[in-house]
Amino acid sequence: MGKKITFFKEAVKSMKTSGSFVPSSKYLVRRILKNVDFKKSTVIVEYGPGNGIITKEILKRLNPNAILLSFEINDAFYNNLKKIDNKQLVALKVSAEDMQEELEKLGFKKIDTVISSLPLSILPKELAKDIIKKSHNTLKDKGQFVQFQYSVKFLKQFKSIFKNKVELEFEPLNFPPAFVYICEK
Repeated sequence: MGKKITFFKEAVKSMKTSGSFVPSSKYLVRRILKNVDFKKSTVIVEYGPGNGIITKEILKRLNPNAILLSFEINDAFYNNLKKIDNKQLVALKVSAEDMQEELEKLGFKKIDTVISSLPLSILPKELAKDIIKKSHNTLKDKGQFVQFQYSVKFLKQFKSIFKNKVELEFEPLNFPPAFVYICEK
């Protein structure tokens, strides 16, 4: 229960960037990760890992040669992320909008998968669009962008950027219930 209270306190302090007062349910985490090809993915990027519930599940599924780059701007969440003892995790206190530059610094040109928990609907419209476009540009062919939201507001935008495939799934066993966008380059 302590982790949920900590998450709630941090979410209240930083509502402009957290987007939720409660962590994702195990059902939502499963739905987010079920379409990710962990056997083929060698570079996975995570936006907005928050308390690390999705991060830890990604790390359990990563193939031994893969790396997870997690972008988190909240100090408390970033510090918690740094405590995860796994050499495949690279925690970055960098905004998702600066992802391309950070990848270049680390020597990565293309990535396999983006898993995003960013609250796109509360970000400035142009910033959200910029993050989605930059992510698309950085993905390998057939790469995936998986995003959860609490509305279908971004469906049209995802379809305009990811012309190959955009699917929408619903997870009722989460508070609040959530939609998962599965997009393919």
